[in-house]
Amino acid sequence: MNLTLYLLTVLIWGTTWIAIKFQIESVAISLSIAYRFALAALVLFVFLIPTGRLQSLDRRGQALCMAQGVCLFCLNFICFYSASQYIASGLIAVVFSTATLWNALNARLWFKQTIATNVLVGGALGLLGLGLLFWPELGEHTASHETWLGLGFSLLGTLCFSAGNMISSLQQRTGVRPLTSNAWSMLYGALILLAVCLVQGVPFTFDVNARYIGSLVYLAIPGSVIGFTAYLTLVGRLGAERAAYCTVLFPVVALNISAWVEGYQWTLPALGGLVLVLLGNILVFRKPKAVVLAKPVLSAGR
Repeated sequence: MNLTLYLLTVLIWGTTWIAIKFQIESVAISLSIAYRFALAALVLFVFLIPTGRLQSLDRRGQALCMAQGVCLFCLNFICFYSASQYIASGLIAVVFSTATLWNALNARLWFKQTIATNVLVGGALGLLGLGLLFWPELGEHTASHETWLGLGFSLLGTLCFSAGNMISSLQQRTGVRPLTSNAWSMLYGALILLAVCLVQGVPFTFDVNARYIGSLVYLAIPGSVIGFTAYLTLVGRLGAERAAYCTVLFPVVALNISAWVEGYQWTLPALGGLVLVLLGNILVFRKPKAVVLAKPVLSAGR
């Protein structure tokens, strides 16, 4: 079951990059994100309420859902969409893939969890592999003011994503399932974004183009409802640091789609990077061997 959730997350999030490109052409970024999560929240509530699966939450649960909405379904996406205005998407993906390490560190800070060596080494291999995958794009970047601004937005977005993972872990430890927390969190995220649009005077427009509507539906249902539910379920089952390795692997899926749709050219360093990512993936999920203590040998009396 965990493997199915993991592969589902990687495949869905690895294909959302193309759909996101169609969302920023004619509608304001914050408004497009609000549309996405408003639709996703509506789908979840329509499914959960009639089936009796929507859990009741106390004030603490609602407060945590609001915090999760701010981190995962508001600031996270605003930061990455903003970063895309200054730096290349490949560089953003490399920064986002550090979520594996940030989750391990945050799990240590929030829950006093020990950071497993295989998680750190596997994450490092994945980052090195992504560096090779995006080396041509990274090598052409100059350290301009815009580059640092883009990196800052990317890092802040990754930290918000990791914080949202920790909040989801808190919720699941109290018995709140991801479907319920996601429904409320996405609603809160959408409402906050709409409020920001009102304050900033963003015109409330909507593109009736089939490509915009199709990408919106894909991002809202598979990308948000299914993708985030699968991922946050993994956070509860495997721990945030191991679940976050999806963020290292899904850019590989995005690259293969880019090769098909946008003409991305595979190179020898890129293939080497792919191998490192896969090796890191195996290492992260390898269970440590149990240490068997030898029983003391009792010597016979003389």
